[in-house]
Amino acid sequence: MTLQAAQKSADSSKALYGGKGTRRITVHDIAAAKERGEKWPMLTAYDAMTASVFDEAGIPVMLVGDSMGNTHLGYETTVPVTMDEMTLLSAAVVRGTRRALIIGDLPFGSYQEGPVQALRNATRLVKEAGVGAVKLEGGERSLPQTELIVQAGIPVVSHLGLTPQSVNTMGYRVQGRSDEAAHQLLKDAKAAQDAGAFAVVLEMVPAELAAEVTRSLHIPTVGIGAGAGTDAQVLVWTDMTGLTGGKVPRFTKQYANLRQTLGDAAKAFADDVVGGAFPQEEHTFH
Repeated sequence: MTLQAAQKSADSSKALYGGKGTRRITVHDIAAAKERGEKWPMLTAYDAMTASVFDEAGIPVMLVGDSMGNTHLGYETTVPVTMDEMTLLSAAVVRGTRRALIIGDLPFGSYQEGPVQALRNATRLVKEAGVGAVKLEGGERSLPQTELIVQAGIPVVSHLGLTPQSVNTMGYRVQGRSDEAAHQLLKDAKAAQDAGAFAVVLEMVPAELAAEVTRSLHIPTVGIGAGAGTDAQVLVWTDMTGLTGGKVPRFTKQYANLRQTLGDAAKAFADDVVGGAFPQEEHTFH
């Protein structure tokens, strides 16, 4: 084996997706992937069973997002999600996985009061749920919170662009289209990096701007509706698998139709029960 081939093989074994090893992925692995120019996938997860499937599939990073409010808790927005709910579901995801880095969201109202509140709730996610990192929205406005959490030894992801917790003020629309807004987003991204964030999520940002942010940072960017120029891509898993009903975001690609699959299974079960075809002898104890 040539030296070049050996190096390629070694790099492959370190890959976030498809790599070898059973230990938990860490923020150091994420940083190394950025240096290698490796792109990697992230999915949301909200329960142990689904998370275990994604872990077995090799998904290296999972976000227990406040999107649980829409997907699992029946809320119209992410705003009502509480720390108790976030802690409960984050702990389930951690228990269902062995290799993936698990990031827990800080929900609305859990860090806006200031750095001390933010650190208290970030610490709770680490101690009670076992997450490896936390995420919070906002650039410059959340820098004191980011700095204190990082100083305490908890890795932080900064969320920029469309920030769903601010839906009541910004709505659901692409961010950073004007020169002023683009300048501010780039400024926020660099400020988050300087504050110690190990990654930045860019949501619903023009592709050219997201690529510029990615080139300007030494920490990785994670895109969701931000084009192909980011270091990683994240999707809400219920959107990605076709479980979400109704209209899904334009940036989502559906890789399955679980809503139809589950519906068909439920109807088949119901038909068997009503028609007397279930249970049969092989399903019965004597």
